[in-house]
Parts: sequence; C-alpha cells; structure tokens
Amino acid sequence: MKHLLLILSCAMTLISSVACADNEKQISQDKLPAEAQQVIKKHFTAIKTALITVERDGFGKDYEVTFTNGDRIEFDEKGQWEEIDCRATSVPTELIPTAIQKYIEANYSGQKVIKIERDRREYEVKLVNRIELVFDLKGNFLRFD
Repeated sequence: MKHLLLILSCAMTLISSVACADNEKQISQDKLPAEAQQVIKKHFTAIKTALITVERDGFGKDYEVTFTNGDRIEFDEKGQWEEIDCRATSVPTELIPTAIQKYIEANYSGQKVIKIERDRREYEVKLVNRIELVFDLKGNFLRFD
C-alpha cells in the first residue's frame, strides 16, 4: 500500500510539473515594466520588436524582448536587464558599467561588446572576437570564461 501511495504521489507531481511548464506567453510592449520600456525606447529605437514574452516562475516574472534583427534582451520582474545579446549590432555602451568599459578599452581596444549578462555576483561579457570576460559587480576583472 505504501508503494502504491508513493507511485501515485510521484505521478501527480510529474503531471502537475508538466502542466505548469507552459507558463510563457506573448505580450505587448506596453505590458513591460516601465524601466524595461525606457531601455528599449532610449537604446533600441532604430530596431523593431519581433516578439515580447513574459515567463512566470516560482519566484516572479522574466521578460524577453526579441528584435527583428535577432538582438535580444532579458529583463527581470522590475524591468532591470539581466542579459543583452546583440547578434546584429553591439551592446549600447551606456548599458555597460563604466569600469568594464575602461577595462575593455585599455586591454581590447576596438573590440565591441556583443553580449553582456549580470546576476547577483558578476557580469559576463562577450566581445566580438569571442573572448569572454568575467567581472565582479564593481567592474573588476576576475577571469576569462
């Protein structure tokens, strides 16, 4: 009897996780948080948006904006960018922390940033020459990735 209850419990958990897996939906730009809307209006005005989605997880919402040229930005629930991936252009310098910009200019002159990610601990930066650099939140170089 215990085995049957355990099997039923596992099956219900699996079924409920599959049912909740499709928690992503398409939204319009005006449904983005205000800060995310400002980033797009200020730094990506020349590019049209192709798709904007919101994904709900156990901790909040994540937004993803995909542009017609293939560039992509991910925002957190507050509208702060978490990842900027520019396949057709480069990351706007105004969105790169000053200390990181200075490091790149001093050590990789002429190389543009095509991707930047940030989390609670660090920034990961990918240059056009495919070198990947990791910085702490203050912009100090930590290592190559």
